Amino acid sequence: MPARRLRAAVALPNIRPELNGASTRPLPEPPLSFLARFFGPPRDRLALRPLYTAVVARARDPSWYREGGVPDTLDGRFEMVTAVLALVLLRLEADGDAAADAAALLAETFVEDMDGTLRELGIGDVVVGRKVGKLMGALGGRLGAFRDGLRGGGDFDAAVARNVFRGAPASGAALACVAGGLRTLDARLGEAELANLLEGKLP
Repeated sequence: MPARRLRAAVALPNIRPELNGASTRPLPEPPLSFLARFFGPPRDRLALRPLYTAVVARARDPSWYREGGVPDTLDGRFEMVTAVLALVLLRLEADGDAAADAAALLAETFVEDMDGTLRELGIGDVVVGRKVGKLMGALGGRLGAFRDGLRGGGDFDAAVARNVFRGAPASGAALACVAGGLRTLDARLGEAELANLLEGKLP
């Protein structure tokens, strides 16, 4: 079941800490036999590369770091990639079964990118597994927090402060900028056609 694949991807205990492709462009298919066994043939994920690339590009927008005050570091860029990715996954979630497989493949692409980035940094297999798990846990946590903040009546600003700024002090203007930008993106994603999203055309 596609939904099970997505849950498995978001709970996977191995993702790379140097994250996200915010610091490096999405890599070609890395030689990861254990990922291939877990997820299946890499060719199944190629169709989602344009969307994942668009997610990373949006997360690298200088305004998040300049006006929004997100630290322009590996950790900061990872936080923005997971924030944007979480919104896209929530948008796909809204289409139910029609987009469930795409959502699972997009999460798998994220895992693959994280793994490749960590290996580029010289991190070995044993440590990579633990790091990837923590990063996938971060994505899963963001999905839950943003879903509650945007769909369930929760405090979205508090979710952004906790998950993007990691609870570090952020000025009211910076928090308003990032939370407002993510809200706007979420609203525009809700109006976007699924076919356009899958082609990597973020609103």
